[in-house]
Amino acid sequence: MKALVAFFSASGVTAALSRRLAEAIHAPLYEIRPAVPYTQADLDWRDKQSRSTIEMSDRNCRPALADLSAPVGDAEIIFVGYPVWWYREPSIIDSFLEAYDFTGKKIVLFATSGSSDIGEEATQRAAEITKAEILPGKRFSAGASADELKAWAEKL
Repeated sequence: MKALVAFFSASGVTAALSRRLAEAIHAPLYEIRPAVPYTQADLDWRDKQSRSTIEMSDRNCRPALADLSAPVGDAEIIFVGYPVWWYREPSIIDSFLEAYDFTGKKIVLFATSGSSDIGEEATQRAAEITKAEILPGKRFSAGASADELKAWAEKL
């Protein structure tokens, strides 16, 4: 099955895990990037006026994407990775899911977090946004091995 690993990473943790997954399953890797990159100040969750706090407070927020060049048309299954923010997917993930036609595709969400679970909400939102088949997602710790990631992907 032709796969794509698409990810958003603010600190590099999800990027590293996504690279391991892409290499383990021999899939292309695509970075979901905001049109305006996040600064450290933007990511300060303790600041109620920080960009990420404001975005995450508005369920309808859709940060602009840097580009629309993800090779989703070539893939049958798209792994979408992100860090858990405020107990859910960052709004940029919703922007990505709305930007492409996923008709006939399978989407698998995966997240990085020290303790927060991936939850059901992200899966439900992905299904609503894309109308694609959403396969069970999973949260991984930053140190998940390539073998662990490959075994998980192969079970899908």
